[in-house]
Amino acid sequence: MSNSLPLVSIITPSYNQAAYLEHTVRSVLTQDYPHVEYIVVDGGSSDGSVEILRAYEKYLAWWISEPDQGQSQAINKGLSRARGEIVAWLNSDDLYLPGVISAVVEAFQSHPEASMVFGNAISIDKDGNPFNEQVFGDRGLDDFMAFKIICQPAVFMRHGSLEQAGLLDESYHYLLDHHLWLRIAMLESPVYLPQPLACARYHSQAKNIAQAAGFGNEAYRILEWMQNQSQLAEQLNQHRRRILAGAHRFNARYLLDGGMILKALIYYFRALGLHPATALEEWRRILFALFSLVGMGWMGKAYARRRRTEFAAYFKSKGIGNVHELINNQQILGPVEDHERT
Repeated sequence: MSNSLPLVSIITPSYNQAAYLEHTVRSVLTQDYPHVEYIVVDGGSSDGSVEILRAYEKYLAWWISEPDQGQSQAINKGLSRARGEIVAWLNSDDLYLPGVISAVVEAFQSHPEASMVFGNAISIDKDGNPFNEQVFGDRGLDDFMAFKIICQPAVFMRHGSLEQAGLLDESYHYLLDHHLWLRIAMLESPVYLPQPLACARYHSQAKNIAQAAGFGNEAYRILEWMQNQSQLAEQLNQHRRRILAGAHRFNARYLLDGGMILKALIYYFRALGLHPATALEEWRRILFALFSLVGMGWMGKAYARRRRTEFAAYFKSKGIGNVHELINNQQILGPVEDHERT
């Protein structure tokens, strides 16, 4: 293996996710890129996760299982040990698609100014079946300020930019990633890679469903933080209505995901009053909330089922059927001892 290849460090934080952990681990270890440092930080799981990690121990650069203070601390623990020029974290219920690390390295090499590279993501259910594609397009600091989010597992950072921006703020539990993207985008612009890089899993225990209200609360906290950042103050004052509307729309989205329909509509209408174009980017979700409120939610559910069927056929045509099966059919590159170390 050539020494010219940059080392890529991947960190997986995990706690009692044995149902998904092995698929996550294999999605990293079966990448075709030969210079990956994989670190797993487990929070003291008691569900069989440790046994899974022991089974893959020879492929891991480092792992530990001990109590921690939550996801942010676990990720920071891994990032602090990471030696790679490129770093990322992949939660223990998400997955990388085959070949993405090679594509990301090429993107960084083609854009030496990039602080981070991000791409699209495929939404999957608990069984690994794809049902949606999250397509983002180019995003910059002004978009992040208006809470136009990107999908965390499809984000990779230049280690130098991370060191400048600082590690995750461990007081955040929901928007820890978005807060970091803002700080990194204040340094240099991100680069968008227009292809699916990761699979984001949606299930009943995921934070976006089980703890939906927490996301909006932290969005307003980030809004207060932005007001105290000299680099952002002028832009915030110039575009205050759009940015505040973005916070309301973001809050509404997660409230709707959490089944809080009336609260979601209240915040969607607040966004409409401030900046209609921002709110109407989610006009389908607003309609679904209105239909649900008057007992016609079946219309939205029928539309979602049809779209899910269409996406499944589309992904199958691209060679992406059940993602678990796709990952299981890939070969692990080799034990970490066989990898050239820097």
